Amino acid sequence: MTTDAMLAACAAESEFVVDPAELEFQRLKTAVHEELVESLDLSRVGEMDHDWLVAEIRRLGEEICRERGKDLSEEGHRRMLGELLDEIFGLGPLECLMQDPAISDILVNGPHEVFVERHGRLERAGVIFADERHLMRIIQRIVAKVGRRIDEVSPMVDARLPDGSRVNAIIPPLALGGPKLSIRRFGKHRLKADDLVALGTAPAEMMQFLEAAVRARVSFLISGGTGAGKTTLLNALSAYIPRGERLITIEDSAELMLDHIHVVRLETRDANVEGAGMVTQRDLVRNSLRMRPDRILVGEVRGAEALDMLQAMNTGHEGSLTTIHANDTRDALARLEMMVAMTGLELPIPVVRQYIAAGIRLVVHVTRLQGGARKITRITELVGIEGGTYRLEDIFGYRQTGVDAEGNAVGEFYVTGYIPACVERLRTTGAAISDAWFARRTIADRPGAEGPPLPEYHLPPREPPHES
Repeated sequence: MTTDAMLAACAAESEFVVDPAELEFQRLKTAVHEELVESLDLSRVGEMDHDWLVAEIRRLGEEICRERGKDLSEEGHRRMLGELLDEIFGLGPLECLMQDPAISDILVNGPHEVFVERHGRLERAGVIFADERHLMRIIQRIVAKVGRRIDEVSPMVDARLPDGSRVNAIIPPLALGGPKLSIRRFGKHRLKADDLVALGTAPAEMMQFLEAAVRARVSFLISGGTGAGKTTLLNALSAYIPRGERLITIEDSAELMLDHIHVVRLETRDANVEGAGMVTQRDLVRNSLRMRPDRILVGEVRGAEALDMLQAMNTGHEGSLTTIHANDTRDALARLEMMVAMTGLELPIPVVRQYIAAGIRLVVHVTRLQGGARKITRITELVGIEGGTYRLEDIFGYRQTGVDAEGNAVGEFYVTGYIPACVERLRTTGAAISDAWFARRTIADRPGAEGPPLPEYHLPPREPPHES
């Protein structure tokens, strides 16, 4: 289910009615905040004693409430103080959401329409803004923190917050009905492969196969839709890259968190207000080839940099990894062809396909299913080109068989019975993989479920984590 569909379903299930008392509180808080701005020089808060400032905010807040005839309880005053501090130092009503580690996305469609994704499900956040001016003030604060501006001349901003979260804001005249805000958050601790197995994203067999592929320097592509978990999987698999290798990561918004010894992180740059200074992913991929990388990890290919990434995979940088937005495996390869065409080189399609088949060996597709669960739904080997088209062979898969009483997708993982041509390369890393390991079978879609014993599969000892 797409994010738009989930939002529509969420809104349709229960029409959200704003609590009049809550709305009155938010409007009172906004009025108090505006008077505080006039009474205190908030531009100098960093120079003020924190305890004095908190006491002064509380005193002024209580005084303003009395002047307006608003008699708050002690609990109300405590809440007012806390939220005023969030207005001054943080992101207002969003501050409590930013502190919740279970929230991965914050989506603001309007002052009274705030949604969050928590554990894969979209739901109402339970917080509101007083009005559009209040929402716009918080958006202005967010973009100012990252050295950007948003106004009618520049009505869109896409940036990264200091904590690594990605923020996108769009305002009128482009956004009909008022300003919109989206924040994609990332946990302080990245998920490891074992965590993905525990969450049911993939069974141990799948992850062990991918581990061997990474260690054997097999280049592959991770495909999937928005929010399917592509970057999370790329992050987890990067832990299997030998620690002594020199890695270069290239992203529009830095999300990858690698703890290797030799890591160079590169990030694109938008043009300035004069339209100059843009640095694209293609610029960075080309430059990275001069930096002696062992592998290049591109967070997501979106355009002409796809050709340069393929060139890297075909010229000594095997084992490089990237992700792509796509609905399935063939769609991922078709999109790669389209991106290569964006270079303007007018390469014949047969040449492009040969180039893709020579550079990429595996395509791993991830899907966000009904209910929010994320699964590796297919691992496919790109064997080569036959009859002018790709020869694809599925190795592992996932089939949905229904939904449970709570609306969550249920199904099973399976091994197709196909023995991948790249298995010999995997064995060179020391992985004792017998052909029987790929025997056709199903695997229960339950973390920790009892299943048939794993065939013999011994990877060489993993290197100890790097102590920074």
